Amino acid sequence: MAPIHSPYTSKDPSNLSGIAATKNDDTKTLRARLVEAITNDPDLPALGNSISRIVQLSSSDDQSIRQLAYFVLSDVSLTQKILRLSNSVAYRSVSNTAVTSITKAIFLLGFNSVKTCALAMLLVDGISGKRAEHVRTELIHALAASMMSRELAKLSYFKDAEEIAVVALFKNLGRLLLAAYDHDLYQKIMTLIKQGTHTPRQASMQVLEFNLDTFTETILEEWNIPVSIIQAFKNKPSGILNAPRNKQEWMQQAAELSEKATPFVLENIKPEDSEAKNKLLTRFGKALNLDKSKLDQLIIDATEETRALLINVNLLSADHHKKISADTTHTEFDIAIEEDLLSELVFDTDEADSPQITQRYPSGKPYNAPILLLTGVQDVAEIMASGDYKLDDLVMLVLETYYNSLGFRFITLCLRDSKLNLFRARSSLGKNNLEYQKAFNFPSTLSTDLFHLAMERNVDLLISDAFTPKVRRLMPEWHLDLLPDARSFIVLPLVINKKPIGLFYADRELEAPEGTTAEETRLIKTLKGQILTALNSK
Repeated sequence: MAPIHSPYTSKDPSNLSGIAATKNDDTKTLRARLVEAITNDPDLPALGNSISRIVQLSSSDDQSIRQLAYFVLSDVSLTQKILRLSNSVAYRSVSNTAVTSITKAIFLLGFNSVKTCALAMLLVDGISGKRAEHVRTELIHALAASMMSRELAKLSYFKDAEEIAVVALFKNLGRLLLAAYDHDLYQKIMTLIKQGTHTPRQASMQVLEFNLDTFTETILEEWNIPVSIIQAFKNKPSGILNAPRNKQEWMQQAAELSEKATPFVLENIKPEDSEAKNKLLTRFGKALNLDKSKLDQLIIDATEETRALLINVNLLSADHHKKISADTTHTEFDIAIEEDLLSELVFDTDEADSPQITQRYPSGKPYNAPILLLTGVQDVAEIMASGDYKLDDLVMLVLETYYNSLGFRFITLCLRDSKLNLFRARSSLGKNNLEYQKAFNFPSTLSTDLFHLAMERNVDLLISDAFTPKVRRLMPEWHLDLLPDARSFIVLPLVINKKPIGLFYADRELEAPEGTTAEETRLIKTLKGQILTALNSK
């Protein structure tokens, strides 16, 4: 994700307060100018579109799980961050096992956990061009509030309560964007709040002449964020809250509590500060079924998860003994083929093992492919042993293992569609995967091309150089048209009871003269066998 670059930081530092400076020289309202500056930022739409795509994915939708995996895997940096976070102490405790793939992270940690962390990382990366301390403070506050709300969701009896983590993450987006785009105005607001003379609402009205909460709503509406999330930003009237009558009301209460408990999570209020906790319990205790013990545990768990997340996104101070953020402000409680050629292309099982080092061949294949493949085999076995898995999740894990372990450009699972009399791609990963997946299909009627012959003879094929004439003349026309630059690829037929049901296909744009080692071949076949077992049992 490209960072958002402020229009006030490009050339002239004196323009940092450009919006405010022109307040009296422009008939447009300050709010309109601020919205215009943000929406005209060329990088902001990409951030908004990405956030919108992730927010609208549903944990109850099988397709959403695949889409989340696709999205994360399409961004190398995001993938690395999610995996690193998944293996931190705070998150490993959930599964007590190493997480080595995004698919496994979703399976073990849960869809909503990975979704929330991805959103948090997108937000941080999207504002990464803003290194001012006040931007960092607001980002830290948002992430801490989100982690607190995740813990609250675990206590809720409402369906899909985890949605609250999204609400809490973006509840103060307006304040964050103001800090990023005009820090002078931001500072004026925060000064009034710190003086204790104004509530956040009053301070924003005095300085900006509009409420920052409504500004947040405007931006999120532009990003097509669901109305249910935006409505949950609104705080309830002051006083003791009653038990929520519906999920929407619960989210409003939980989001407010998460925000106001953030100083405890960030250690800006001492954990033993009973007066501040009593204020929280007085307002939220009855509504959210909280007592001091429950609140303390929520804070402890949220603190651990927040620290792990902040370290992961490089927001945690280098001095771990200091407070996470000394400046976070308290908020008020407002409350095909000849036999000899076929044999030549079959995986060779007699080669020596390749070096176990994390480098790549020119083709893109990692040197340590056996280790990566073995890890994938173990992950698949673990998930299958649980008995509680969906076939699509298992397929995605195998695709991800092949893709990462062997350095492919594009990989897909093709299955037979008896109604259409086709073999067609069902799941895929890699460059332009959705475009290729849509077009990757071919007739199931017997042919003498390489794909049909591999399935007919049930042999796994390795094509190191598909541009050689003897291979080229066996390639079907549809493949030459769709993937003309596929220089090396594999075909792994899926055959049950001597009947071809599909195949795995994966390719690279470069020749792969290194081939595969005996160990790699064994593991490649093992992964395929695991999928065959799953397909045969489902």
